[in-house]
Amino acid sequence: MKDFPKKLNQKLDARKANNALRKLRTPDDLIDFSSNDYLGFSINETIFNNAHTFLIEQNIKQNGSTGSRLLSGNHTLYNYLERDISKFHNSESALIFNSGYDANIGFFSSVPQRGDIILYDEFIHASIRDGIKISNAKAYKFKHNNLADLEQKYKMERNRSPLDSQIYVVTESVFSMDGDSPDVTGIANICKTYNALLVVDEAHAIGVYGDIGAGIIQDLKLEHDIFARIITFGKAMGCHGAAILGSSKLKQYLINFSRSFIYTTALPPHSLATIHSAYKMLTNTESRNKLYENITCFKAEIVNNNLEHIFIESNSAIHCCIISGNDNVKSISQQLQDSGFDVKPILSPTVPKDEERLRFCLHAYNSEKEISEVLGLLATFVH
Repeated sequence: MKDFPKKLNQKLDARKANNALRKLRTPDDLIDFSSNDYLGFSINETIFNNAHTFLIEQNIKQNGSTGSRLLSGNHTLYNYLERDISKFHNSESALIFNSGYDANIGFFSSVPQRGDIILYDEFIHASIRDGIKISNAKAYKFKHNNLADLEQKYKMERNRSPLDSQIYVVTESVFSMDGDSPDVTGIANICKTYNALLVVDEAHAIGVYGDIGAGIIQDLKLEHDIFARIITFGKAMGCHGAAILGSSKLKQYLINFSRSFIYTTALPPHSLATIHSAYKMLTNTESRNKLYENITCFKAEIVNNNLEHIFIESNSAIHCCIISGNDNVKSISQQLQDSGFDVKPILSPTVPKDEERLRFCLHAYNSEKEISEVLGLLATFVH
C-alpha cells in the first residue's frame, strides 16, 4: 500500500501541533454536562417501550427500510408521522430527513438558485455552511445576531443584484456554540419588509421551548412568517433524524431536487416509531420544567461563583465560558473530568482562535448539587 498522502499528513500534523486533533471516545460514567439529551429522552424507558408497542400495533416487524423513499423505503409510518409533525408544529407540511446534517445539506444545496443571495449569521452551523458551499447561490455572512448589519447587507446585495434574485436569510433560534438566541421577531420583520425568505434552524430549541416543546418560532407565533424551519430529533427529542417544515410546494420541490433526500436509504421503521413516541412524551411537562429549574440554578451559581465575566449570556440549555487557547481549555476540561464531570472543550478551528470555550449542556436529570459542585470547581481552576 502506498504511503499516506503527504498533504493529508501535513494537515494531521498541524492539528497535533495546535493540540486540536480530534479523537473518538467511548461513553463513560461521568456526570453528564456534555450531551444534547436535554430532557433525558434518549434513556427514557417509556419512550423505548412505547416505540416497540406502536410497531407491534401497526403490525410492523421490519428491521430495515430496504431502500430510499423514492424506491421501496417510504413505508406507511412516514406519511403517518409527517402528518402528525405538521399538525404539532402548525406547518403545512413536513419532510423527514435522516439527520439534521442531511436536512441542511439537502435544503441549501438545492433551494437557493444561481443568481440568488444567501445572507447567513456568521456563527451558523457547519452543516448549513456545507450546504451553502454546494449551492449555486452567492452567500454573505452578517454579524452575529446583528439586525442592523443584516439590514445593511440586504440593501447592499439587493441594489447590486438582478431584480429576479431571491434573497434568503438564515439563522438559528438557539446557537450551538454560544447558547444564545437572535431577535427572531426582528429578523422576521426585516424579511417581511424587504420580501426576503427566512430560514431558521431550530435544532437546539425543539423539545425545550414553548408550552408543548414546539420550539421558539411557534412560541413567538412566527411559524407563518418563516419559509422553512429545520427541526432535529437527535437532541432534546432523544431520537435520530430531522425534518424540514414549510409549504406543500416546498416539500414537493425537496422530494424532486434535494440530493441528500433522494439518494439515501430511508430511516427504518423503528426510528420513526421512536420519534412518534418522543412527541407523545412532550405532552408531559415534568422534564421540561425540571430543565428550566436547572437553567435558573446554573445561572445563579455563575453569579455566586463570580464567573459572569467568562460566560456568554444564555437562557438556553447551553452555557459556554470562554477560556482562550486549546491547551488551556483542554487542561481545565480534563481537570473537571478527573473530578467526575463530563464537560467538553470546544477548540479552534471549530470556534475562532482565542474564543475556545467549555460548553456546559444542562439536562432535566442534573441535580442542583451537581450544578453547584461543577461550577465551584470551575471557579477554583480559573481564578
